Amino acid sequence: MYEGFKRFEIQTSDPEVKIAGRVGGKGPPALLLHGNPLTHVHWHLVAPRLAQDFTVVATDLRGYGDSGKPRGKPDHGNYSFRRMAQDQVDVMAHLGFKQFFVAGHDRGARTAHRMALDHPDKVKKFAAFDILPTHHVLTNISLGWALGSFHWFFMAQPYDIPEKLIEGKEDYYILNKLTKMGIGKGGFSQETLAEYARCCTPENIHGVCEDYRAAVTLDFEMDRVDFEAGRKVACPAAIYWGEQSHTEKYFDPRTAWPQYCSNLARLRPLPCGHYPAEQAPDEVYEELNAFFRG
Repeated sequence: MYEGFKRFEIQTSDPEVKIAGRVGGKGPPALLLHGNPLTHVHWHLVAPRLAQDFTVVATDLRGYGDSGKPRGKPDHGNYSFRRMAQDQVDVMAHLGFKQFFVAGHDRGARTAHRMALDHPDKVKKFAAFDILPTHHVLTNISLGWALGSFHWFFMAQPYDIPEKLIEGKEDYYILNKLTKMGIGKGGFSQETLAEYARCCTPENIHGVCEDYRAAVTLDFEMDRVDFEAGRKVACPAAIYWGEQSHTEKYFDPRTAWPQYCSNLARLRPLPCGHYPAEQAPDEVYEELNAFFRG
């Protein structure tokens, strides 16, 4: 897994947080960001192939994997997507990349979306896997989606209610979330499940909760302001989702995403559920390779 890649731990502009990840390959830089409850390992079937033509950087978001997990602030600002995006911009700057491509899945896609808005001079192209913008999700909630994605609101409850309810049951939570809860699940190897379980510590659970607390407060408000002002992602964007995922079942990405991106280069479903890079790695590689090259 990730043969030929170099592991790193890079200090960000937040003195409390170092970001862990791997870098490998040659060519234009491409940053890959994972979702919840995963790590950069999520991209292990895609990154080595992309590294044939790109310098691939795959990282753990703050609060996840082996990256820093600071205690959340009262306003949850140190876990906002804006702060997470800044972490990754810091990493790329440290590695010598002033501009780069970025692809994200789930929480990583939300981070990349905010990055493309906040740092248009740095993000050359933006790809998102299986999300709708946070603003769109929270203003178009249905009963079916709420039941299937209850963790959005469970994790967002005040400290430390969700942390205490999961404490001591981290493995049970993580494995069931990835394989049984909701739709579009499964498709993981035992090796990757073991890695995700290893990283599911009390500190990680707290980081995830802070991520979701920020999402329904600070992040939603930032997105609302941008949406009402007509601000959209300006760089070329590629939007993908799973045919068997909640994104396809409860929303319409085809009509939603044009409200948030002004230059949609690709807008298409993939033959998978919620985890394209592990469930349909060939298609993900082919799409990203073509999009970043184009």
